[in-house]
Amino acid sequence: MANYKISLKRSVEKDLRHLPRDLISRVMEKIETLKSEPFPSQSIRISGAERLYRLRVGDYRIVYKVDPKAREITVHYVRERSVAYRSLCTYSKLNQIN
Repeated sequence: MANYKISLKRSVEKDLRHLPRDLISRVMEKIETLKSEPFPSQSIRISGAERLYRLRVGDYRIVYKVDPKAREITVHYVRERSVAYRSLCTYSKLNQIN
């Protein structure tokens, strides 16, 4: 299987700055594995969003979008579970408009 291109939103860079140091490497490893396997067995499609998925890394969630035609993965954010899904309400409303 050919590799996917991974792009990180600016919000991801900001999120990574707030993570504990030991967690940053684990998160980046998970993101790197998405290149060759965009739908790992641990990923779960987010209900209400067509191409959004999430991966769990401890108490944190990596939320990403997969575009199979363009072979591209866009990581939207990496946030603590308690906060991660709040942003999805806003995101899904914007997707319905566009």
